[in-house]
Parts: sequence; structure tokens; C-alpha cells
Amino acid sequence: MDVSILITIAVILFLAIPAPLIIVLHYISKWKQSREISRDDERMLEDLWELSQRLEERLETLETILSDEVSDLKQGQRRKQQ
Repeated sequence: MDVSILITIAVILFLAIPAPLIIVLHYISKWKQSREISRDDERMLEDLWELSQRLEERLETLETILSDEVSDLKQGQRRKQQ
């Protein structure tokens, strides 16, 4: 057989068998990596959680202040009416 024919057969066999397998395995590994959360993402989520907790505390404080002010205003109006 001629060398060029052997090379052609080897290339065709490589393209038919291992190349698709390599491509499939590559994308399976990429898929598995994308399912996991990275350290940067985890750190960002933790920062967002802490920020949400602080904002919730601020909101509760504001609600308390506003509630006290509204009750003071209502008491002041009642006194004026009496």
C-alpha cells in the first residue's frame, strides 16, 4: 500500500472514533464545572447576604422610628382636639 493511503485511513479513523469522544468528554467536563459555584461567586453571595441583613436592620429601625413619630403625631392631634 501507498503511504498516503495509510495516512488517509489513519486520519479518517481518528476523525471517526476518538475525535467525537474527545469533544463529548470536553463538554461534559465543562458542564460539570458550570454546575459548581466558584469561590468568587460564593464570596459575592456572602457579601450580598450580609448587605441584605444590614438593609433589613435599617428598614426595621426606620419602621420603628416612623411608627413612634406617627403615634406622637396622633397623640398631639388628640390633645389639640380636646
